[in-house]
Amino acid sequence: MAVRVRIPVLMRNLTGGESQVTAEGRTVAEVFSDLDRRFPGVKERVYDEEGKLRRFINVYVNEKDIREMQGEETPLADGDEVAIVPAIAGGGPKDRSSASIDR
Repeated sequence: MAVRVRIPVLMRNLTGGESQVTAEGRTVAEVFSDLDRRFPGVKERVYDEEGKLRRFINVYVNEKDIREMQGEETPLADGDEVAIVPAIAGGGPKDRSSASIDR
């Protein structure tokens, strides 16, 4: 199955600067294996030392979080879109006024 994979900015150095690539796989896990074969280093950015998805990496299939589906074993169909989205910590104070947000 060919799927589109959206690559986050922090990983684009692995894909030659591409923001989207095509990958093969029947599941999310197979897609990550294909990506790592073609773009070495992808798996180490996505998986921890125990082989589990890193806590700060969110993965979506057609805009739905794989945690709400079958995780890495979520089945894929031709033309699906897989998005790798690193969680970003930080931000500003919670009591910001709308004026400061507009700036």
